[in-house]
Amino acid sequence: MKFRLTNLIVLVAGTATSVHGFGTALFPVSPSAQQQTFPTKDQREEIELPNFDELFGRIKQVSPLARITLEDQEAASLGFAGIPKSGDSPSLKWKRVEANKGRLVHEIEKIDNFQGLNAPLLRFRSSMQGPCDGEAFANFITNLEDRKKWDAQIDNVYEAYTIDDLDMANMAMGFNYGDCIKMGVGHCVTKANLGIDAREQLTICGINDLDDGSCIIWGTEMEDRHNYLFPPGPRTTRARSHLFCTTLVPTSPSSFDVEYVIQLEIGGKIPTWMTTPIVIDNVKKMFSVAQKFFNNEGGELEKFLEDKAKRNELTSGISFLMTP
Repeated sequence: MKFRLTNLIVLVAGTATSVHGFGTALFPVSPSAQQQTFPTKDQREEIELPNFDELFGRIKQVSPLARITLEDQEAASLGFAGIPKSGDSPSLKWKRVEANKGRLVHEIEKIDNFQGLNAPLLRFRSSMQGPCDGEAFANFITNLEDRKKWDAQIDNVYEAYTIDDLDMANMAMGFNYGDCIKMGVGHCVTKANLGIDAREQLTICGINDLDDGSCIIWGTEMEDRHNYLFPPGPRTTRARSHLFCTTLVPTSPSSFDVEYVIQLEIGGKIPTWMTTPIVIDNVKKMFSVAQKFFNNEGGELEKFLEDKAKRNELTSGISFLMTP
């Protein structure tokens, strides 16, 4: 089930204090917050967009690769090698989980109970072979058939609401974070297993391309007040991706560095010491499957690029907006 949207609601930064511990709420509710509504196409729904300055501010705090990608493209051209030694905020106390330069995922770090949300913030680093393509990488998270290749528990994942007017979406971002080429609200459901009930999420996600070929895939969970966007039917236990970002930076025409950051609260009463190793193992599996794709095993990459070229040819046109 996929809907087109008629309106986007953007809340411009207010003074509300975030329960998540950053300076400003991602979806502020404040008398000083200004609503803007942008018309798009068919479906009569309203999607409230996050405060993008706050969202990308958080992303830059937890992902040094994303920060240099947005702020210093000369350094970003070096991938991980371009990150300064003092790349992390002093207030963030990362703990090393794994480090092995010989592995595909060569570094994993975490901050336990980040922002008091009973879920660790996890950061994965990988240097991959193949062309840097954010849309292809995002498919392993958002496309059901690709997700099944590494996530045994996935039941369904799909884009429930598509934000069509990407010119307006980029305007909402102030043209500060690259070119948003895709945005929507996704619904994800996992299977019940071994006495643990199913989980579901409602997440707004997007893909932003940068001029140098880099890409940031981003997402955050919608608030409870957005539950009207859930499909009809009984609800399951809510899991929440408080923050998600994946930054891809080309290091040559046939290689790229990836920094994958996620804070996933599983929900329910399962302790994090049980769930964290599972999340880490699943992300490593995703990277392994993605690398096979980018190696063009079975000709999958070649077919994807051909199909993408055809789609781009069909949808290419002149924007009515003049971007600075």
